[in-house]
Amino acid sequence: MLSTAIPAPIRTAALFAAGLLLVTACGESGSAGAADGKKAEGFPLTLKNCGRTVTVEAPPQQAVSVDQGSTEILLSLGLADRLAGTATWSDPVMKGLEKANAGVERISENRPSSEKVLDKEPDFLSASFASTLAKGGVAPREQFEKLGVPTYISPADCVGKDNSGSGDGARTAPLTMDSVYTEVRELAQVFGVPERGDALVKKLRARVEKATDGIDAADASLLYWFSDSKAPYLAGCCGAPGVITKELGAKNVFDDTHDEWPQISWETVADRNPDVLVIGDLSRTTQTAESAEKKIEFLESNPVTKTMDAVKERRYVLLSGQAMNPTIRTVEGLERVAAGLRDFGLAG
Repeated sequence: MLSTAIPAPIRTAALFAAGLLLVTACGESGSAGAADGKKAEGFPLTLKNCGRTVTVEAPPQQAVSVDQGSTEILLSLGLADRLAGTATWSDPVMKGLEKANAGVERISENRPSSEKVLDKEPDFLSASFASTLAKGGVAPREQFEKLGVPTYISPADCVGKDNSGSGDGARTAPLTMDSVYTEVRELAQVFGVPERGDALVKKLRARVEKATDGIDAADASLLYWFSDSKAPYLAGCCGAPGVITKELGAKNVFDDTHDEWPQISWETVADRNPDVLVIGDLSRTTQTAESAEKKIEFLESNPVTKTMDAVKERRYVLLSGQAMNPTIRTVEGLERVAAGLRDFGLAG
């Protein structure tokens, strides 16, 4: 029987075309600019972002954030009323942002389709990871840019990082919190509230200083486990866990790999026998052993891992997935690991 369904490529192209008309209409209405039609001060704004030039004609009024880390920055900047939708969540929203987040539509728990994004008629699109706005993700950046929708990716995922291979990429230079602070300030600029960005960075810097004040964990070795029990994703040297480890003066037992999240056998883990296991406590269900409860259950029952000192002594520090990614919650991760090391008597 002859099918009457519209082929997927034609359907997607039609949706993108419809999206173009919607975005153009929004731009002509002046809803993204000043109420009287005048250009907002400092606009058009042009930024260099992850190898692309991004121009924002006016402060966004109907933005979509397609990664949790980016969303939490925007919510922390008091921009919930200018978010038309969010997506790709691994954890409950950061404490203190529950009310703001409740008023924003979550268009997908995982990566949304480009159609779902365009349904929100966005005038700006932000993401935490280059892979989100690439082939195999929501859609490549250029597809949105052709529709007049500016896109932004966290500098922490492209500065000093090679994303050309498989997996989560590899660090060519260690991540620093400066990349996260840059993201905060640039997003604040994009939305026309630079003073809020400066204030948030000041608060984050103060928390880092407080968490690391007088700490010495030079004798402590750490392992960071993000997800999956069969072929675990463990932190390499130089991503967000590297920031935490360096700030505390401790050692990551896999600091000899530059891959962001290499998959390493449990036999190798047991051989390196870290003092402390920093465990991702994720609410998503896309991999095996996502929650901390499931991870600990695995560690204490698996014949290879249950003999490790950290497991026998139950030296676990639980972190949200976002605290193990390069986000503003990396500071939260630093605070918790510092507290854990002190509790275990492994830090002065």
